[in-house]
Amino acid sequence: MIQTDICIVGAGPVGLFAIFEAGLLKMRCHLVDALPQIGGQLSEIYPKKPIYDIPGYPTVLAQELVDNLVKQAEPFQPTYTLGERIETYERLEDNSFLIKTNEGTEINAKIICIAGGLGCFEPRKPEVEGIERFESGKGIAYMVLNPEVYRGKRVIIAGAGDSALDWTIFLSNVAAEVTLVHRSQSFRGAPDSVEKVMNLAAEGKIKLLLDSNIQALNGSGHLESVSFTNKADEVTMVPTDYLIPLFGLSPKLGPIEHWGLNLDKNAIEVNVHDYSTNVPGIYAIGDINTYPGKLKLILCGFHEAALMCHGAYKYLNPDKKVTLKYTTVNGVNGF
Repeated sequence: MIQTDICIVGAGPVGLFAIFEAGLLKMRCHLVDALPQIGGQLSEIYPKKPIYDIPGYPTVLAQELVDNLVKQAEPFQPTYTLGERIETYERLEDNSFLIKTNEGTEINAKIICIAGGLGCFEPRKPEVEGIERFESGKGIAYMVLNPEVYRGKRVIIAGAGDSALDWTIFLSNVAAEVTLVHRSQSFRGAPDSVEKVMNLAAEGKIKLLLDSNIQALNGSGHLESVSFTNKADEVTMVPTDYLIPLFGLSPKLGPIEHWGLNLDKNAIEVNVHDYSTNVPGIYAIGDINTYPGKLKLILCGFHEAALMCHGAYKYLNPDKKVTLKYTTVNGVNGF
């Protein structure tokens, strides 16, 4: 069982900064995220997007910000559980929490801090009958976790955004055959990526199937082919080993919805003094919380993380006075 002071649910920028603020108060953090990598939305959806409203950075790429936050947190030795989703918690006799993930990982924490951005991200799936038959390693994948799985294989990628374009470009040098399918003639991704994909198609290194929608998935046990229809209702069947639909991610509150927290639509109501929820010992910071005047900005989430950590420290140490030492004087290692 993992032991920690604070279990942070969500490894996005706000959760990462909370490690630093907690570390200054001698509190250890363990982060859990349903995504397979650190960084939350920034790493999963727009790693190359420039961000302009981070103090001290006229502009910073999303992934660069994540990398810097990870480096900033390193002195406090955080630990991570990635690719797993928090399912349940229970209050123990010592008033701490026993938290369990969907993979059975158990975490004992004195504090829970929900920093899940917009919530758990679930893939947007094609509306095609029987798709669940080919999930769980049988030919359908909603994100590319290990590109080597596709080496020498036939791969169909469906989508029109940056992820679909980027993985088409990358896998063109890995897979035996790559087909990119989209329901229209135009793409939503970066113009440079679109140009590269078109060049690969012109050179015969990939296949393009435009104005087409998934009609049926075919195979016995493992996916063997995908049938597509065009605007003229003509059917094209493409033999394949894998289909990777990259239609984006849909935010869901997930199991947290049943934790007894006060909710306003899909957001968690908090006390702005310390970003505590109505459940003692559980806090919420970042885009997942709501309060009067709420702004969904990363820099506001950083502010919330700092106040949350001080509130959590007071909750755990009601008889101790917090002595704030400026890092400009002592440095991180002085705490």
